[in-house]
Order: sequence, then structure tokens, then C-alpha cells
Amino acid sequence: MNSADAVPPDSAGVDDPGLGRRLGVDVGSVRVGVSLSDPGAFLATPLVTLQRDEKRGSDLTELVRLVAEHDVVEVVVGLPRTLAGRHGPAAEAATAYAAALAARVAPVPVRLSDERLTTVVVSRVLAQRGVKGKKQRAVVDQAAAVEILQSWLDARARVVAARKDEA
Repeated sequence: MNSADAVPPDSAGVDDPGLGRRLGVDVGSVRVGVSLSDPGAFLATPLVTLQRDEKRGSDLTELVRLVAEHDVVEVVVGLPRTLAGRHGPAAEAATAYAAALAARVAPVPVRLSDERLTTVVVSRVLAQRGVKGKKQRAVVDQAAAVEILQSWLDARARVVAARKDEA
């Protein structure tokens, strides 16, 4: 898939499943950060960091379990686009990961959300707070997943509020 044919990110609030928990996913080449929202879809909190397992897919299996355990109504996977909005190898990998997850958790929708520089920004904030090295690696993926999901929840809230104003 080249950049011109790349899948665009989804828009929060479109085909919205309503109230319920959302799962945020930050896909990396080594780890997968996971966050979870409250049932009212207002606040994202860190949940877990999984090790990527491209061979056996145990990370996907664990995500399927988390979706079921927490009665998740929507999964939001970060789409790491370049600053110019193009898709590179990381975006293609995230898109493939989201498709594999969607096949396993259907009918729960899996959305792609633009997450340019999320991990970089989170790493910088953690470093400013004195969290570095191994301690940072342990939490950066969850923090990035929180940022991805919280951005989605905030955008969703704006769309839902606008719909109420129109009614």
C-alpha cells in the first residue's frame, strides 16, 4: 500500500456506538500500550502494556480478552502518520494490526485515530517529570494509548454535543 492509497483515520462520533467503555491502543514494534475509558466515555486511563507477538498473536488474543472483560463498545487504534499526513511503514503496520484486531472482536468497531508524534510528546513529558530509561519504557506506551483515547473521547464529546444542539 502506498501513501496515496492509505486508509484515512476515522472521525470520532461517526457511527457512534453510544455510551460504554472504549479501549485505546498504541501499536509499537515491540510493545502495545492499552488504555481504557470509563463507561460514560469521558476519561481515559492506563490499563496495561503488552509485548508484541507477531509469531503467535498472543497480544491480539489478550486484546480480545480485554474487550470482552470490560464490555468494550469501541476500540481506537493510533494511526502514526508523518507530519505531512502521509502513511509510512509504522502507519501501514498499525492499519494491518487494526484490521487483524477487527476480525477478532467483530462486531465491536475498531477505529483508526491520527496520532502524530503521540509517543514523542509523551516521552518528552515523562522525561521532564524525571521518568527516564527503563522506567519510561515501562509506561510510555500506556501513556501514549491514554493520549490517543482521550483525544478520541474529547472529539466524540464535541460531536455528540453538536448533535444535541442541532436537535
